[in-house]
Amino acid sequence: MVQLCSIEQAVDEVLARLPAHIHMGLPLGLGKPNPFVNALYQRVAQLPERQLTIYTALCLGRPALGDGLQKRFLEPFIERVFGDYPELDFLAGLRKDNLPPNIRVQQFFMQPGSLLHSETAQQDYVSSNYSHAARDINAAGLNLVAQLLASHGEHPDRLSLSCNPDITLDLLPMIAKRRAAGETVLLVGQVHSDLPYMPGDAEVGIDAFDLLIDEKDNSTLFSTPNMPVGLQDHLIGLHASTLVRDGGTLQIGIGAMGDALTAALLARQADNEGYKALLEDVNLSQWAQLIKREGGLEPFAKGLYGCSEMFVNGLLVLADAGIVRRKVYPDVPTQQQANAGTLDEAAQTDGICVHGGFFLGPLSFYHRLRELPQGKRLEFNMTRISYINELYGQEELKRLQRLDARFINTVFTMTLLGAGVADQLEDGRVLSGVGGQYNFVAQGHALEGARSILLLRSWREAGGEVSSNIVWEYGHCTIPRHLRDIVVTEYGIADLRGQTDAAVIEALLSISDSRFQPGLIKQAQDAGKLPKTFRLDPRFADNTPERLQAIQARHPRLFPEYPLGCDFTAEEQDLLRALNWLKSKFKLTEILELGKAALDAPDASHYPQHLQRMQLTNPEGLKEELFQRLLLTGLKATAQ
Repeated sequence: MVQLCSIEQAVDEVLARLPAHIHMGLPLGLGKPNPFVNALYQRVAQLPERQLTIYTALCLGRPALGDGLQKRFLEPFIERVFGDYPELDFLAGLRKDNLPPNIRVQQFFMQPGSLLHSETAQQDYVSSNYSHAARDINAAGLNLVAQLLASHGEHPDRLSLSCNPDITLDLLPMIAKRRAAGETVLLVGQVHSDLPYMPGDAEVGIDAFDLLIDEKDNSTLFSTPNMPVGLQDHLIGLHASTLVRDGGTLQIGIGAMGDALTAALLARQADNEGYKALLEDVNLSQWAQLIKREGGLEPFAKGLYGCSEMFVNGLLVLADAGIVRRKVYPDVPTQQQANAGTLDEAAQTDGICVHGGFFLGPLSFYHRLRELPQGKRLEFNMTRISYINELYGQEELKRLQRLDARFINTVFTMTLLGAGVADQLEDGRVLSGVGGQYNFVAQGHALEGARSILLLRSWREAGGEVSSNIVWEYGHCTIPRHLRDIVVTEYGIADLRGQTDAAVIEALLSISDSRFQPGLIKQAQDAGKLPKTFRLDPRFADNTPERLQAIQARHPRLFPEYPLGCDFTAEEQDLLRALNWLKSKFKLTEILELGKAALDAPDASHYPQHLQRMQLTNPEGLKEELFQRLLLTGLKATAQ
């Protein structure tokens, strides 16, 4: 029988009923009940005889304000978007490396880049596949689970795990087994008034929880605002969109490249003539046979089924556009009929068009989910991560559902021999985590007709220094080269599956930036992996940003800066463009370079609203004058 209580009463119960060492599991991302977590954290911090170990992932915190121009830009935006979102108290301890001595936080995935400089977080990182997280947390001695929930006014005896059934559903049978053996494991829940009530597998009875906090959380939900999609990302998404087969299965990762893929698929469906004209201008002749065999350029007559650990905003946008609409069914005979085209789908009520494990996105995404009619929401089944990320367990059914799967994820570096890097730097510091990337790459090889597609920006620029993201070697890999499959950059597609090392190197050189091709060729030749007589096909000698910019200028409507909507005002969009340009072009610590840049600044009268937004209308002192000049320079350089 569930016990209703306040946050402090819940803390009292946990301390009274659990042993001295509390092992608390929290969902990754959005599903953490932050007020309860903070209350328990603060209480245990004052009790040196107790210990608290927190097992979780993706602890969400507001972006760091930084200083200078960045702070002036971010402060009002963060206040507007994140409102009264309650930060996790232990995050501050992690960032400053000053957690109480009796409290530890172990994560298997970190908010990307946010804890690079935290020795505590780096030392207590657990490298584990997402699909193994429940197993590992349970084995560590889990005795408390705390989760944010959604409620349904018409069904007071039911709750929804909403954004995070992913690991909880896998844990529940493990917890039941331990309870049957006499162990005490407590489940604490708190309802958030704005969390969408997701039906289906995410629904549980209210008695699944021991303690239910009797006050709803009404604070602002954490969101991830849509960021701008640049030229590189748009062209990466465009190339990847040609590999998605009608009637197939789609998984998309989070981020601008995923948004770019969504935009390209929307264009393929709704503006097919313009889409094909752009592709003709890009010139896909090198990959025409691959595209014909594995993908397509036509609109989606059958539609796609989404099977993605993260139910991203893009999948909902694709569903609204009628692209993600292929339904799958919960039993083998029905699924066999659906695959054969003999099923009367109108007579079925249990068809699912998206299986997701967790969701996180912009506030508009949560709002859209909340406003969906119940019947439509039933088509989006939030479920256990083991169902999505693995084939074992109901394997026959999963194979029938996951036709022509395209598992599309991102990496930040590739080696010329085909290894991908997505989670960690060479020196061992973790940017994020493996998450489920390996799971989907493995499925790309295990499923008939499936492909793993890794998206990569071929080059990057920081502080005026340009470097290649395709390198000869790197001191770490996330995806080993024996699992290499398809790689996509803004310059094209490399099909690496089953190819010799020399062929893999040539394919990746063909989609690398031409500024770095000679050096990469020499490294491969010096290692004996390319013949000394090797010459790259001349058609790839013009892999340059300038060529792509000219293509963009001829097809402007197919390069929307915010294809999935925007949380920034018009002035903020201009400012963000200018700040990103400044960051890429100059080392902001080098005053001489900044001084030279400021010489080209236009008159302040050209951008009155922008300067007002950044509190630089009337600069005071040399520092603010320099800020104003730099900002004006960036605005001029990125004006649209």
